[in-house]
Amino acid sequence: MYSEVEGKLDVGFDDRGEQRLKNISKPIRAYAVRAGAHGALIDRLSAAPPLPDKPSIAVLPFENMSGDPEQEYFADGIVEEITTAIARFPWLFVIARNSSFTYKGKAVNVKQVGRELGVRYVLEGSVRKAAGKVRITGQLIDATTGAHIWADRFERDLTDIFALQDEVTVAVVTAVQPKLLQTEIALARRRRPENLTAYDFYLRALPQFYLATREGMAETLRLAHRALELEPRFGMVAALAGVCHMRNVLFGYSPESSIRPQGGNSATSLGLERRR
Repeated sequence: MYSEVEGKLDVGFDDRGEQRLKNISKPIRAYAVRAGAHGALIDRLSAAPPLPDKPSIAVLPFENMSGDPEQEYFADGIVEEITTAIARFPWLFVIARNSSFTYKGKAVNVKQVGRELGVRYVLEGSVRKAAGKVRITGQLIDATTGAHIWADRFERDLTDIFALQDEVTVAVVTAVQPKLLQTEIALARRRRPENLTAYDFYLRALPQFYLATREGMAETLRLAHRALELEPRFGMVAALAGVCHMRNVLFGYSPESSIRPQGGNSATSLGLERRR
């Protein structure tokens, strides 16, 4: 209430009189807040970040054009793979997935996104997966001017999904830096699983992992284990499962007995027993 903060905060208040609000029978007196001495500091903290010295890019969530909401994970997974591949170029500043995905499902203004994230380039597009084929459309936009730098469409069989990701990555990188050597592009490629079903389980696990809930961690581990059964050397999914186990312990999702080392009491096994 106004009486409780009057004179206690470094701000001013303008009396706007009594206002009628929805679902409240009696009028309510309203006040507008004026920033005090800390107003300039607040403005600086809320200002958009400056553009970095090196080329900067944000990969926005691609639109799922499959007509099936359950394929959302596939579109998100493709975007994450492209983001990771582009981030391997040391001369590129790439916005993290968590920041880019705050725009998921929203109609965005590219110039505004550029200002809010502090990037010069924005990559957006769509993914359609149907009948054993996948089609990716993408466009690279200069967020400072709104001009389109590059746009293209890629279509392949699902068996060539990794080659498709490489094509999109190469096209984006060479649009930002035309003189990029092909040898540098090759460095961005990572070992992928040979079993596409295992890769599908991995993509399904990612959205569950980002929920960070007990149920999400359990489902992530279930899908990760299925992927590892098919592709035991699938490093990315093994790492994902490891982080899930860590979170289960940190967040208290796992009972204490489930993390004790075998062979006796946990403290004794770790050499932490109290000396008498």
